[in-house]
Amino acid sequence: MKTIFSKYLVLLTLIIITISCKSQTLPLNTLMDNIPQGAYVKDLNNELNPYVGIYKGNYQGNEITLFINKVEHKFEKRTNKDYFMDVLDVKYIVKNSAGLVLQDTSNGNFSNIKLYSLGVNPEDSSADFHYSGTNCRVGWGLINLKKLSSTQLSWEYYPNNRIVSDATCPPGTDTTVYLPHTKGLVFTKQ
Repeated sequence: MKTIFSKYLVLLTLIIITISCKSQTLPLNTLMDNIPQGAYVKDLNNELNPYVGIYKGNYQGNEITLFINKVEHKFEKRTNKDYFMDVLDVKYIVKNSAGLVLQDTSNGNFSNIKLYSLGVNPEDSSADFHYSGTNCRVGWGLINLKKLSSTQLSWEYYPNNRIVSDATCPPGTDTTVYLPHTKGLVFTKQ
């Protein structure tokens, strides 16, 4: 009898642990303060999908191509909590007027350069993005993409033009920010 009771107690304990460890799924625009440790902030209403695609724009003689993909269950590590979220991940290519590639994050050569969504605002059809900056984090800041139509996005970039640490930036490192520092630049879906 004691053995049967022990087995049931172990089974009950495992069930309780499994239920309590299962991450909580929350809607995409949940406020940071309301996201518990280990939660999953999911694109339940497919709000990210309209942004997915390849877009091109021109700025000061440069052609910028954005490759926007939806990434599900991206791990986010913050100072006070870890969680998962669905995001838009942006890779890009910037070419000058002669067609020379100035910067290309689409090929994986710049794994230190990150550009991903923080959330969307369905009321004005816009999405906010965190940009880690180029080499040595130069130009890190926020980018806003607003849906103008099913084929066009408007671009706004708000950089913080500081180098985080001079010690981490070797001499001769290209710290040029190739992304357009402007407001209202239109990108067209290809």
